[in-house]
Amino acid sequence: MTISNLMSSRVKIEHEAIMKHKFKSGLFVAALFAMNALLPASAQPAFTNLYSFSANPGGNSDGANPQDGLILSGNTLYGTAVNGGTYGWGTVFAINTDGTGFTNLHSFNHNDGSTPFTSLVLSGNRLYGAASSGGTYTHGTVFAINTDGSSFTNLYDFTGGNDGGNLQGGLILSGNTLYGTAEQGGTNSVGTVFKVNTDGTEFAVLYTFSNSPDGAGPQAGLILAGNTLYGTTEGGGALGPEGFNSEGTVFAINTDGSGYRILHNFTDLFGSGTSDGLQPYAGLILSGDTLYGTTRYGGTNSRGTVFAINTNGNDYAILYNFTKEDNNVNNSDGSSPTAGLISSGNTLYGTASAGGVYGQGTVFAINTDGTGFTNLFNFGTENSGNNPVAGVALSGATLYGTMPTGGDGTIFALSLVPSLGIVSAGNQVVLSWPMWAPNFGLQTTANLSAGSWSNITSGINIVSDSYVFTNVVNGPAAFFRLMQ
Repeated sequence: MTISNLMSSRVKIEHEAIMKHKFKSGLFVAALFAMNALLPASAQPAFTNLYSFSANPGGNSDGANPQDGLILSGNTLYGTAVNGGTYGWGTVFAINTDGTGFTNLHSFNHNDGSTPFTSLVLSGNRLYGAASSGGTYTHGTVFAINTDGSSFTNLYDFTGGNDGGNLQGGLILSGNTLYGTAEQGGTNSVGTVFKVNTDGTEFAVLYTFSNSPDGAGPQAGLILAGNTLYGTTEGGGALGPEGFNSEGTVFAINTDGSGYRILHNFTDLFGSGTSDGLQPYAGLILSGDTLYGTTRYGGTNSRGTVFAINTNGNDYAILYNFTKEDNNVNNSDGSSPTAGLISSGNTLYGTASAGGVYGQGTVFAINTDGTGFTNLFNFGTENSGNNPVAGVALSGATLYGTMPTGGDGTIFALSLVPSLGIVSAGNQVVLSWPMWAPNFGLQTTANLSAGSWSNITSGINIVSDSYVFTNVVNGPAAFFRLMQ
């Protein structure tokens, strides 16, 4: 049977069976093709506004203006909002991945903390986080709360002195110890690295920044590999060539506070941007021996970068330079990323706080070798929110994130499940699917009932923003699907 004969009643039944399996498992997108059955590849992933915050004067019940990312446990997303809540000082919240069941787990009252800019960390049924201000000494707190909203506890109140203050970055948990950074305070008033046990005991400052040559003002949290913590500072570092200002660092430090070292200094050579990036506001992720991150400014076009560097400080490389806006209005890729990245296989996902088609920011993907940059979504459309400052979380083929503006902020989902397109061209069938779905591969079989599919690994080309495969119609029936 040739492809042109696929619209028999027997094949229609097989098509229905394949689609049923798709919806049951959610693991792949399948398509059975005839010459008159066209499934065009979608231009961008499907965007869903899961929840819109709605602040009232003097406070509200749900919160407002979430500034950091979400964490996922099962079908539940957990996050923080910097404003709103019962007392107007921010909230901890939970929401199901389908947008139902929004719950305010805690409203900050300033005495127990306020304006939480950071994401949470989960261990068992206990959430840990940091508030940037408030608490006994008004300089921020580390807190814990159960996932059902019970047993809220302040683990530590920062004084703004030698211990630090104004926490902008999230926490990381190893065993019973939480590690984090404070943007201000410390001996030199430009920030600290600290640790504290999950029961609030044994708080200790691991390192105090001094601006030059070691960095200043860490805006992001840390990551841990073995006994080594890795992080970034937004400012400070060694002076560049001819004494030009330093604009942030990548650093490493042992968990006992020893061995602090600079892996990279970002340097402003001419006062308006450099080739290596400036001011990393976000933290790092680690894959193998490579750290990946973003800078808010700098790079070839002074609009920020995506970079990679080995854990030993070698082989620093810019993976992507964000472009300048056309006529200082919009661009196609985004600009000024302030959030960190996540990885899935060889793909990095992130957000840019500005730029894009509507000038209001983007969600993007890029391969770990710097190829395949793709603008997944442009913010600024109706109900999408604008100017993302937080990263995204990935579950299956869906990205989840927050927007601080667009009303009083939103929680969104971006589905990365693509459609598979087909068109005829003489005796050929041309299959295509969008480049924003790099984690999907094309498979084929000659017999649906046998359940045996083989991967197509050659003959796939990139045309415009799509992957394209051409199949010559000269033999038995062929069935195709995209598998994640």
